[in-house]
Amino acid sequence: MKPQLQALLEQSLHTLTGNGTLPADRSVEVQLTRTRDKAHGDFATNLALQLAKPLGRKPRDVAQLIIDHLPESDILDKVEIAGPGFINLFVSRRARLRVITQVLEAGEAYGRSRLGAGKKVQVEFVSANPTGPLHVGHGRGAAYGAAVADLLETVGFEVHREYYVNDAGRQMDILGTSVWLRYLERCGVQFHFPTNAYRGDYVRDIADTLFQTHGRDYAVTAQVLMEGLPLDEPDGGDKEEYIDAVIQRAKTLLGDDRYRHVFELGLNVILDDIRDDLAEFGVTYETWYSERSLTDKGAVNKALKQLQDQGALYEKDGALWFRSTEYGDEKDRVVQRDNGQTTYFASDIAYHMDKFDRGYDRVIDVWGADHHGYVPRVKAALHAMGREDARLDVLLVQFAILYRGGERVQMSTRSGSFVTLRELRQEVGNDAARFFYVMRRCEQHLDFDLDLAKSQSNDNPVYYIQYAHARVCSVLRQMVARGMTHDQTHGQAHLDRLIEDHESALLASLAHYPEMVEAAALAEEPHQVANYLRDLANDFHTYYNAHPFLVDDAQLRDARINLILAVRQVLANGLKLLGVCAPEEM
Repeated sequence: MKPQLQALLEQSLHTLTGNGTLPADRSVEVQLTRTRDKAHGDFATNLALQLAKPLGRKPRDVAQLIIDHLPESDILDKVEIAGPGFINLFVSRRARLRVITQVLEAGEAYGRSRLGAGKKVQVEFVSANPTGPLHVGHGRGAAYGAAVADLLETVGFEVHREYYVNDAGRQMDILGTSVWLRYLERCGVQFHFPTNAYRGDYVRDIADTLFQTHGRDYAVTAQVLMEGLPLDEPDGGDKEEYIDAVIQRAKTLLGDDRYRHVFELGLNVILDDIRDDLAEFGVTYETWYSERSLTDKGAVNKALKQLQDQGALYEKDGALWFRSTEYGDEKDRVVQRDNGQTTYFASDIAYHMDKFDRGYDRVIDVWGADHHGYVPRVKAALHAMGREDARLDVLLVQFAILYRGGERVQMSTRSGSFVTLRELRQEVGNDAARFFYVMRRCEQHLDFDLDLAKSQSNDNPVYYIQYAHARVCSVLRQMVARGMTHDQTHGQAHLDRLIEDHESALLASLAHYPEMVEAAALAEEPHQVANYLRDLANDFHTYYNAHPFLVDDAQLRDARINLILAVRQVLANGLKLLGVCAPEEM
């Protein structure tokens, strides 16, 4: 409806330009907004207010000119001038009813558009370090990132989904060493397990696999392991210094090949688990991008050289620093340590440089809110290398806090005391998890009520929406059971029988769906879809409770069945955008 009205206004302006009333170089864009008060019509535009000054005329006079030159159309009932010069447009009843035909003919394609014009967008999301199973915090990033990608694809962007695998660096060394230490315990070796190592049961499981495959071949005595190591935190030492010393000891005692085997075992077992977990959650990717590949193909050195050539690096205390303060960051950043090793930040620079080199028109990163400090430094590096940092959009997702029985569920990743995404899915189901994760803006904290997510009540939004879809299916089954038939073509011919206020509300909601999808996609806000679906479900349930559908009057029955079939289709389309199924029975 909105594009058709905009086209009518554009035709009026074109006519006014052609007869010399408007200048040929006018740069005013036709903008329509939905009115809050139906007494003011369905849509309003401030077009006359924008044109008044360049024309040197009163806004209300300009508004009248625009109205006088509108082409005839059955879309409009009337057009009025309001206030200082707003134009209010009243959509005709025939046009309102036409949305049912549009939905039923388009089916799954209703709401799709070419707004994105095939522009290439990369969405990188989750990208959790493969040091343990995904937890509920990662789940929110997964649901949000997937929904954003699907929304952008729905409105015509060419979307590439990517997971950045942090398969290099200190955290992975801590994981590999943790696996080996648990393996030593499995071999009967007794020693102090580092405070800062990974402690989850999954580490023991990987260690068991190592033991079953290699027996005691990788074992050493406690004395050989512990001799000369610094003290850990409980004994008055420094936990970071201690774990780094243990990592170095593991590398020395195992040698390159055996250490690499333990490292790869831990990485691959956890990464395979992450892949499976996300796939079961309905989240898939075109690419799993390895951090190590950046070093292997020289991308990190290439990025640092580009910064060096731009004069954006300098040496201090044996390390190499990026002048990020000159590009808006709060302080300069180390990109290469005094021992010659490059930092995580250097890899991030190379990775984002690679993204832009792959030809994406727009790059979207979905990060946890604790990474907010990385945003200015990454943008600073892109700017320093001559990239358009405005093409990078970083969306920060706040953590999800679980509540069970009104009590907060405590979690700690390093200690292994956390609720995994898989455990959450098993408890509340994929549908509830996907929906609850995107009910709020990503930057808002999310209190995830486990009891509510499992409840079969109207208070549970996903249940309430799915029940609306299932109710339509139930009506169709009842129709067959009662020996009634439905003629969709017949129903289309008698849509004018839909005169109830509840029917008008549904028609307005259905017509608003494509506009809502475009707005949600451009704003990267899947919660708009969740809110819309809840409102549409509410309109349907209210209609269901107020009026019978399976009436003896065949014309009215067919018209109402067509309406609720359109509702069912839009519910299914919207739920699919959020990765939620549309059940036929509940």
